[in-house]
Amino acid sequence: MGRQTTAKPHAKRKPQAVKPQSQQKSQPQRKPRSQQKPPSQSKPRAQQTTQTSQKPTAKMSAPTQSAEKKQAAKKRAPKKTSGAGASRTDKQSTSARSAQTTDPKSRPTTSAVRTMLSSVRREFGRVSAYPLTTYYLILVSVLALTSLGLVMVLSASSITSYDGGEGSSFAYFNKQAGFVALGAILMVAASFFPVHVWRKLSWGALLLGVVMQASVFIPGLGKSTKGNANWIQFGGFQLQPSEFLKIALAVWLGAVLASKYGKMTTFGHAMIPVVPGIVLAIGLVVGGNDLGTALVLMAMALVCLFIGFFPWKYFLLLFGGLGAVAAFFVFSSENRLNRITAALTGHADQTASDITGQAWQSNHGLFSLASGGWLGVGLGASREKWSWLPEAHNDFIFAIIGEELGLLGSLAVILMFVALACGMIRVILRSKSRFIQITTAGLFAWLIGQAAINIAVVTGLLPVIGLPLPFVSYGGSSIVASLLAVGVILSFARTEDGAQAAIKVHKDRVRSSFAVLARKRKK
Repeated sequence: MGRQTTAKPHAKRKPQAVKPQSQQKSQPQRKPRSQQKPPSQSKPRAQQTTQTSQKPTAKMSAPTQSAEKKQAAKKRAPKKTSGAGASRTDKQSTSARSAQTTDPKSRPTTSAVRTMLSSVRREFGRVSAYPLTTYYLILVSVLALTSLGLVMVLSASSITSYDGGEGSSFAYFNKQAGFVALGAILMVAASFFPVHVWRKLSWGALLLGVVMQASVFIPGLGKSTKGNANWIQFGGFQLQPSEFLKIALAVWLGAVLASKYGKMTTFGHAMIPVVPGIVLAIGLVVGGNDLGTALVLMAMALVCLFIGFFPWKYFLLLFGGLGAVAAFFVFSSENRLNRITAALTGHADQTASDITGQAWQSNHGLFSLASGGWLGVGLGASREKWSWLPEAHNDFIFAIIGEELGLLGSLAVILMFVALACGMIRVILRSKSRFIQITTAGLFAWLIGQAAINIAVVTGLLPVIGLPLPFVSYGGSSIVASLLAVGVILSFARTEDGAQAAIKVHKDRVRSSFAVLARKRKK
C-alpha cells in the first residue's frame, strides 16, 4: 500500500518532466541547405514563441471557446446608432473604405510630385549658391532688355523718323544702335573697376555731375526741350547731364554714408555733407523744370539713407522736406495739375473738339494696349504709331510693346525687370561692404523705380510724368547712363565670395577650348 501511494505521485510527475522535451521535439529540425526555405518564408522567432504559448489554450473546452468568441465578436461589432448618427457612421465607413481603395492609386502620383519638387528645390539651391549667378542674372536681363529695346525703337520710330524729315525709317534706330554700342563698351570697362576705385571717384563724380547739370543754365550751351531746360549741346551732339548725375549721386551717397556709419549721433554730423549734396543735386534738376527726374533723385536719396542707417528722426525730417518741395512744384504748375486731372478723369474731361487735350496721350496709350490682346497685332503692325500716340518711341514705347506683342510680350518685359531687380537685391544681401549695399540700393531705386513709374504712366495708374523706360526707350543719354550704371553693379557682383575663383575657372576653360581649336586647324 505504501508503494502504491508513493508511486502515483511519481506517475503524475513523469509527464511534467517530459513536457519540455516534447516541446523541444515539436520544434522543426534543421534541414539541409537545399531543402531550407528562403528567409522571407520562414517564420520569425516571435511567431514561434506565440504559437507555442498558444498551444495550451487550444486544449480548452468547446463551451469556453464559443463563449470567448461571442464576447470578442460583441466587442468588435459596432454599436448601433439611430437616425443621423447611423448615417454618419455609414458615411465615415464608406469614406474610409474609399480612401483605402484609392490610396494605393494616388500614392505613385504624390510620390512623383514630391520627388519632382525636391529635385527642383535642390537644383534651385545649387544654382542660387553658385557665385556667378548674380553676375549672369543682371547681365542677361540687361542684354535682353536692350536687344528688345532696339527692335521696338525701330518699329515704333519708323513712321516718325521718315515723316519727320529724316528721309529714312532707320534714322532713330541707327542713332540708338550707336548709343547702345557706346554704352556697352562703358559697361564692360566699368565692370572691371575694383570697388576701392569707385570710392575714390565718388567726390569727383558728384562734382562733375553738378557742374554739368549747372551748365544747362549757361546761354548758348544749355538747350530747352518741351519746356525742360535739361540739355546741353555741343555742335550737333546733345547730352542730358541729369542721367549721369544719378550715378554720381548714388556712388557719392554710398561712400559718404559708409564712412559715417555708426557716427551720425549729432545733428551736424548726420546732416553734413549728406543733406547739402542731395539738395544741390535735386535743386539744379528742379530749376530746369524737370520734376520727373527730380522725383527719381529724391527716391534714390531716401533709399540710400534708409539702407545706410540714417537716424530716424533726421530721416523723417528730410522726407517731409522733400515731400513738401515736390507738392509745392506740383500745385504751383497749371500744366502738372491738368495732367493729374486728366489721369483721374480720362475721357470724361475731353470733349470731341479738344482732340489734343491733356488726356490725348494717356488715352491713346490705353487704346494701344487694349488693341494688342493676348498675342498682339504683330511686330511692326502697330496703328497707334502712325502719329496717333505722341512719343511712341520714347516715353510710351511700352504701349507699342503691348499693341504689337500683346499681353504676353508686356509680361515678358516686366519679368525681365523683375529678374534685374532680383539680381540687384542679391548684390545687396550677399555683400559685406556697406558701400556696395548703399550704392546698389540707390541704383536699384533709379532703374527699377523709373521702370515702375513708366509702366504705371502708360497703364493709366499715374499721370504723365515724362520718364523713359530704362534700356528700352529711345534716348542716347538714358541708354548710355543706364548701361554704365549696370557696369558699376557688375563690378560689385564680381566681389561676391567665390566669384573670382569661378571667373578664373571660366577663363581656363575658354583658353583650353581655343587651344583645341588651334590644334585642329594646324592638322
